[in-house]
Amino acid sequence: MANQKILDKKQEVINEISAKTENANSVVFFEYQGLTAMETNALRRKLRENEAEFKIYKNTLVKRALDSLKIDLPIDLEGPKAVAFSTDAVAPIKVLSDFAKDHPALVLKIGIVDGEIADEAKLKELSTIPSREGLLTMLAGGLMGVVRDLSICLDLYSQDLEEK
Repeated sequence: MANQKILDKKQEVINEISAKTENANSVVFFEYQGLTAMETNALRRKLRENEAEFKIYKNTLVKRALDSLKIDLPIDLEGPKAVAFSTDAVAPIKVLSDFAKDHPALVLKIGIVDGEIADEAKLKELSTIPSREGLLTMLAGGLMGVVRDLSICLDLYSQDLEEK
């Protein structure tokens, strides 16, 4: 039988994983085996810059935490996996996808984005979405076009009224 201190420590980790999963808009599971320590540190730094957190937990503890939240992932958590948590739904997916382009050892497996399970294909699709700032820039550009067209129309209308 396991020591009570060990069981308490494991329960703390399970509670931590549960809390982080509940508070995150995006939870991404990925394989990292094959990355060097320097590459792993670079990935942690990039994720931190985008307000995401990179953690490595034992798969059994992750499974128990997800079970307690009634989340059933359609893949088995076998082999070394890492987890990225973030309040931004897309930022960690973009960072991990960009990092994976230069480091084939990193493989996105599955995620939970805004409470819904996202498989590899969905994660790949989400990685192509522009950042929040990019989307806001596109929106502002679209609105500027409408305002510009309106001003041209009003100018032409005022010139037409002057001619009459």
